[in-house]
Amino acid sequence: MVQKAATREDRRTELVLAAYRQIAKHGFEGLRTRDVAAEVGVNIATLHYYFPTKEKLIEGVVEHAMGRFRTTLEARGGSADILGAYLRGVRRLLAEEPELGAVMGELALRSSRDPALGRIVQDMNETWHRTVRGLLRRAAKEGSISRDLDADPVAAIIVAVLASLSLPRASVRNSQAIHQLERWLAGDSGRDHSSN
Repeated sequence: MVQKAATREDRRTELVLAAYRQIAKHGFEGLRTRDVAAEVGVNIATLHYYFPTKEKLIEGVVEHAMGRFRTTLEARGGSADILGAYLRGVRRLLAEEPELGAVMGELALRSSRDPALGRIVQDMNETWHRTVRGLLRRAAKEGSISRDLDADPVAAIIVAVLASLSLPRASVRNSQAIHQLERWLAGDSGRDHSSN
């Protein structure tokens, strides 16, 4: 049986996933491009063909991670329904794929000491913020949340809470914060007495 040669996009994806797994397992400091290339079965020159710099490889990892978060955005329902489903989906995704939280946490922590990585993470956070802000604005326009809501700072709060879930040793308080955001956005300001 003859194996089909990997396409350019397949090879690129394999390299990104190998780097993603290395960051999840060994942390950012443990990311070695030679090990990434070896895991995929290519030489370092091939890796550099697809990703000329380590920064470009990390951009690929960030794109992959953000793609995982985008899977939690549902296309159906009103904006408030989509936003609520998004919050629940992110919480579920991070519980089901702890390596995603590990990678995001590693990137966030390292970005404070690495200006190039800091720019990548800042761009990622800006994109994330714009997405959530857009959902909030549409929900306010539809009347499913308060029209007086200032979408920009609320989006910043939501992104900060979601990002905190990926930090090492995230506590149950983080999950409680998401539950509270869901209740506020649904118009329920009462206390939730559930243990989740």
